[in-house]
Amino acid sequence: MDASKTKWEIIASHTFTYFNFLNFVLASLIVFSGQQKNMLFMGIVITNALIGIIQECKVKKLIDALSVVTATKAKLLVPGEGHVEPLAGQGYGAGAARKNDSEGTSVVREVPVEQLRIGDVVRFSIGDQIPVDCEMMGSQGLEIDESLLTGESLAVLKKTGDMLFSGSHVVAGTGTARVIHIGEDNYATQLVKKAKTKRRATSEMQIAIKRIIKYVGYAIIPIGLALYFIQRNVAQNTVSDSIVNTVAGVLGMIPEGLVLLTSISFILGVGRLAKKNALVQEMEAIEALARVDVLCLDKTGTITTGELKVERVEVLDGMRSQKKVREIMECMSYAFEETNATTDALRRYFDDTRKWEIIERIPFSSKRKYMGITVLENGTKKQYCLGAPEYLTDDRAAIGKAEHFSAEGMRVLLLMEKEPVALVVLSDIIKDDAAETFRFFRKKDVEIKIISGDNPLTVSIVGKRAGLEGAERFVDARELPDTIGELRQEVKNYTVFGRVSPEKKRLIVKAFEAGDLVTGMVGDGVNDVLALKDADCGIAMASGSDAAKQSAHIVLLDSDFSSMKEIVNEGRTIISNIERVSALYLTKTLYSIMLCVLFIIIGQSYPFIPIQLSLIGGTAIGIPSFVLALERHEDAIPRGFLRNVLRISLPAALVLTGTLAAIAFLNMFFGFGEVAVSTLNLLAGGAVSFGVLLSVCIPMSRLRFALCITVISLFCAAVLLFPNFFGVVPVFELFFSLRTKVGF
Repeated sequence: MDASKTKWEIIASHTFTYFNFLNFVLASLIVFSGQQKNMLFMGIVITNALIGIIQECKVKKLIDALSVVTATKAKLLVPGEGHVEPLAGQGYGAGAARKNDSEGTSVVREVPVEQLRIGDVVRFSIGDQIPVDCEMMGSQGLEIDESLLTGESLAVLKKTGDMLFSGSHVVAGTGTARVIHIGEDNYATQLVKKAKTKRRATSEMQIAIKRIIKYVGYAIIPIGLALYFIQRNVAQNTVSDSIVNTVAGVLGMIPEGLVLLTSISFILGVGRLAKKNALVQEMEAIEALARVDVLCLDKTGTITTGELKVERVEVLDGMRSQKKVREIMECMSYAFEETNATTDALRRYFDDTRKWEIIERIPFSSKRKYMGITVLENGTKKQYCLGAPEYLTDDRAAIGKAEHFSAEGMRVLLLMEKEPVALVVLSDIIKDDAAETFRFFRKKDVEIKIISGDNPLTVSIVGKRAGLEGAERFVDARELPDTIGELRQEVKNYTVFGRVSPEKKRLIVKAFEAGDLVTGMVGDGVNDVLALKDADCGIAMASGSDAAKQSAHIVLLDSDFSSMKEIVNEGRTIISNIERVSALYLTKTLYSIMLCVLFIIIGQSYPFIPIQLSLIGGTAIGIPSFVLALERHEDAIPRGFLRNVLRISLPAALVLTGTLAAIAFLNMFFGFGEVAVSTLNLLAGGAVSFGVLLSVCIPMSRLRFALCITVISLFCAAVLLFPNFFGVVPVFELFFSLRTKVGF
């Protein structure tokens, strides 16, 4: 589902298709033949197109209303009180914005990127994507990840006067910049597109269906021409009958119903998921998630609420008092403008005194795993750092105490000067529904892997508390190999991966995929972007960073991981239904191709006319497919879409082809007559098609049983009540005719 489509584009996509054009040509030939009753198939074609257009327009309206949540916005610096706001889309000049900012009266307002103008001043903080080319005006340790543009994985520290290129994103610090390019004038418009694109979600089914359509599309024209030649010159039919027979052969080969059913099923699925607060940005993601084998999660926002609580401060330096440590932490906690779960917890615990002047700041980054400040304390410069203990010191006593708290499921930060000063112990708040969600995925045979930047022991304990099976199998990701080949073997042994860098997250995801496992990634931060982009299905939280939302295939608008249960169930329902009814459509395509080739070889009239195929298609395929496609269930989805479908449709197509060949052979000896043969062919086609329907309806439910009885009754009623219309003889006449001819 592409929400960017206009209504006209939706109409065009369902109207101006290759198969619709082919149907129009076939209908024109039927008109030329003078046998207009065989144009019934065009009613089905038009109805199918209308259904597709109406359904996609309805879902587009819903998606458009939700997409605003993930739209790219910019933090525009605008004059504060006492200033007249400009019209929407009219930017403030850089001079005015800079002047007001220096006066301290400017405010930050989120606006769509499209409203930015050259000279506007914008503010960036961690997690933001750079939407347009800008020039730095000032920063507090602003670090930019330009890997999507340059391929360089290391973040770049930006200073006043440096360029910020669209498509990159902020991984640390804050800054203010002036817009210098917009729209097509951006330095890297093509690179921006490249940066914003992601690996498309994996869709085995879509690939298989497109391959079928491709090969059938190639075969239709030469087979159609050859069939007409045989009908006219070898079978000695009239021009009118030759056209009708050829149209019947070509018409049966077209799998247009399968294409429509797949599209509508996905479109309806996108709409249903949108009502459940899941914005699907690629329809293929529904299938990828339905088939997922491994689901990789970040701890924060999935197992835990994302909020932290400071439990205690453990002083390590005997020369410093609790009061002294508290003064340092009060200064550290309020040193930076940007906030996250850790700083929020620190600010709830420590007061905003800022006793000393801060002369230098080093913001936290996922690579460094620490933040730092330099303060002027009684005329003396002192540097303090706060972060992961193992990144800041080799002191065994300090690390040992930190590991003791980690073993209890706590998060531990080390306050350092030249040596360890204190440990700040925090706890994660576990979500109430985490255990239930993990049980759900365990029942669905989906492996859960936690990939976190935190201490692996801490994450392991949290996982155990949350009910994650296998959480005791943890590893420090820094100890894992950096090649996918080696990593592929290692990742199978662990459930929890700690101290994972953004690059290693991507490698772990790719390692699972290299093991032929459909892999999903759930994340919300900048450090998840690379993994989200490379996963078979990337899922982001709406409360997360812009970069994460734009990199994901699905966005959870309520930022609630437990809603994944409904999404997976919905995906399994859609894919299972499509696989089931695909057998109905492909049976018709396969036997039509086989029959065309067979009757070209034996030089006889094609066994069906279009009106007969419309009857078989409507009762044994069309009506059942739409009923079955709307069923609600959550069956497991076995791998191998094409194999699963051909297991039913290929034997059925061979049986029907063999049966019609036998009828043609017997007719050569007994001379049943043209109408009698046509009747036998129609009954054989109906019997085999309904046999396929019964196969896909197993296990039989009340609904499926009622469906089968209804459509078989419709078929029988049509043949019995309107024999002339469908080009057959009444059944009792057929019986007596065969008895006379064969002599039984």
